Amino acid sequence: MLSKGDDYPLHQTPEPVAFAGTDRNFYDRYFFNGYNPDGTGFFAVAFGVYPHLNVADAHFCVVRDGVEHCLHASRELGMERLDLEVGPIRIEIIEPLRILRVTVAEHYGISAELTFTGRSFPIEEPRFTHRIGPRTFMDYTRMTQNGHYEGWISVDGKKEAVSQDCAGTRDRSWGVRPVGTPDTQPHAGGRPTGFFWQWTPLNFPNRSVFFHLNADAAGDAWNIRAVVLPDHANAHGGFETVQAKMAAPLTGGTRWPEGGELEIELPSGPMRLKFEPLGRFLMRGLGYTSPTWGHGLHHGPLDVAREDIDLSAQDPARMDNFHVQLPCRVTVLSGEGAGEVGAGVFEQLILGDYAPMDLSGMEVAPA
Repeated sequence: MLSKGDDYPLHQTPEPVAFAGTDRNFYDRYFFNGYNPDGTGFFAVAFGVYPHLNVADAHFCVVRDGVEHCLHASRELGMERLDLEVGPIRIEIIEPLRILRVTVAEHYGISAELTFTGRSFPIEEPRFTHRIGPRTFMDYTRMTQNGHYEGWISVDGKKEAVSQDCAGTRDRSWGVRPVGTPDTQPHAGGRPTGFFWQWTPLNFPNRSVFFHLNADAAGDAWNIRAVVLPDHANAHGGFETVQAKMAAPLTGGTRWPEGGELEIELPSGPMRLKFEPLGRFLMRGLGYTSPTWGHGLHHGPLDVAREDIDLSAQDPARMDNFHVQLPCRVTVLSGEGAGEVGAGVFEQLILGDYAPMDLSGMEVAPA
């Protein structure tokens, strides 16, 4: 059951707010992305609070002319979880569960002001709980919401407006994930493991479609769901099912999808959707798998840095480049709404072995 409080980093045990249970990997995060219907103007934001590490960090990225311009910021939390500001990056909750604003004060040539308005009530994804042997690897909840943006983004003096045509997704997740410095204690009797993740929040003219899949190294799903949600729907206004499957071959020499087809079983029959990538965004620009700006790492009282990533010059065989979001044109091929065209992202991360694609270790697909 979601409530207004879920839009604030307050998820707790019975102890005071400063203490979030006993797991040092507890986190509380905001995420945003946005894009134009043709896939241009892609931007993304991540803002994380790590109560036991006493750290907060934030990242803002925008892709222009094939370059991912990133602003990273980290500070010591000081045990205050409601100061939603890290250096130049700030989040404001205007109307819980509907309207939020991201502001980036000018720093190293990057600034922005973006207001997100949700299209319907957020969906609550099934709780993600995954263990490796006796150790809890993940245990978290996420709510996800599609919407539209208004505002502007400026990079090196070039200011561009963001209009209502700019759609995207924001989410809130909280719980346990690996954060901060990795645990050096090995798994006793451990065996090779794999992590497979796909996430596709999609914006169509009058509805949203969501799909996600977490699977193990053998390809067995341990968390999967698809949702079709009409605009202005309430908490129980959409259709959801676990009867969905994605076929997405890899681009040669990478662990990135080259496109895909998603099939969702609806009461009216199967709906098939085709994904055509329009660009690429590396999630390390937001700290995901970044060796320098990984989530929860301690950078001192305050540290801010700019990073520019030439997307055409990146090695797809490097592990920190495996995690991507691809802005896509999405067409309903058959079933309910056949012929409808929308836009969204295809996020994918494959680490370690994945038998259905004949991947082992950190190898990539054959070129």
